[in-house]
Amino acid sequence: MSDPDISVVICVYTEDRWEDILAAVASVRTQSRPARETLLVVDHNETLLERLTREYKEVEEVRVLANAGPRGLSAGRNTGIAASCGEIIAFLDDDAVAERDWLRHFASAYEDPRVLAVGGRTMPVWASGRRPAWFPEEFDWVVGCTYKGLPPGRVRVRNVLGGNASFRRTAFEVAGGFATGIGRDGDKRPLGGEETELCIRLARARPDAVVLIDDRAVIHHRVPEPREHFAYFRTRTYAEGLSKALVARSVGAGKGLESERRYTTRVLPAGVARGLRDALLARPGGAGRAGAIVAGVLTAAGGYVLGSVRARRGGVSFSIVEIPDAEGKSA
Repeated sequence: MSDPDISVVICVYTEDRWEDILAAVASVRTQSRPARETLLVVDHNETLLERLTREYKEVEEVRVLANAGPRGLSAGRNTGIAASCGEIIAFLDDDAVAERDWLRHFASAYEDPRVLAVGGRTMPVWASGRRPAWFPEEFDWVVGCTYKGLPPGRVRVRNVLGGNASFRRTAFEVAGGFATGIGRDGDKRPLGGEETELCIRLARARPDAVVLIDDRAVIHHRVPEPREHFAYFRTRTYAEGLSKALVARSVGAGKGLESERRYTTRVLPAGVARGLRDALLARPGGAGRAGAIVAGVLTAAGGYVLGSVRARRGGVSFSIVEIPDAEGKSA
């Protein structure tokens, strides 16, 4: 596959992000390597669906769809996958803009037929204009961005990060779609982990599959002001613990927590040490960053324990959706 067709899926749910949505679509339409199509999947919001349909009715390469499944990001992505035509399906957050060569870097990675998924680098755009002094780079995943500790360059990884990712269509044909019940669901608790669960499931279905991150495939993700505060940091890390418990239930704790073990035993202790060193050198935010890392670990651990208990008691559920293949049949 030397020059694969690429469909871009952008899942949207609120009119509050109207300008962000328009900017995201515009960034796809101006790519140096054009997308075959852009699909806007609206999550159970009739007003937004009608408004976007009017906005893009004269734009042939942009299609507006309603989420055909239950409310939530996973079902929205599955709707986009099923409706798309490209050999590669890329996902972009609705409050992010892609750099001009984003799709070109994705496409080049698929020259290797073993590659079934490629992610990129997501940079934060802070509402206040700069990173809060207390906010550790090791926890940038809290705001949907690439975090300190991920390897640089184009490297093999366990999983991509969902807001800046792409998959070969055959990945969904062999492994199914995103599991509903794990990821985000409108305004409910900010869960995640659906892309991790999918990538691990894909590796089980295709042991020879290669999953990559190419840090040249860059998007810029807006971080709204409420997410710059410790209250959101605490909520999101707790939700991540709950999410990891669901992922571990689906694919087993061995694979489900494989990368997290290295992260918590190597990356985070190094981050605490840097924060304490900066505090001793009277650099702004050092003590705050060290404290935030410790608090984040403890809060995520608490979420994981509670999520594991709920999973054992049967208090949570999720399902894996089969995605139709190119002929319209379920894999």
